[in-house]
Amino acid sequence: MYSILNSIITCPICGHSKEELMPEDSCLFFYECEHCKTMLKPKNGDCCVFCSYGSVPCPPVQDCKDDC
Repeated sequence: MYSILNSIITCPICGHSKEELMPEDSCLFFYECEHCKTMLKPKNGDCCVFCSYGSVPCPPVQDCKDDC
C-alpha cells in the first residue's frame, strides 16, 4: 500500500498552514510553527503532530490495517 507523504499542518494557535513532507517510517513528535513559533505536540491519544494537526495522518497510521 502506498502512503500519502504530504500533509498540510495547521497551527491551532495562529491558523498558519504549511504543506510538509512526512517521514515514511516514523512519527514527528514536535513541530514549530514558522509563523508564531509555537511548539506543537501531539494531542492526547495521537502518535504525532500530523495525526493531530495535519490534513492527512502519518504514514505509519495510514498503513495500519488493524487496531494500532
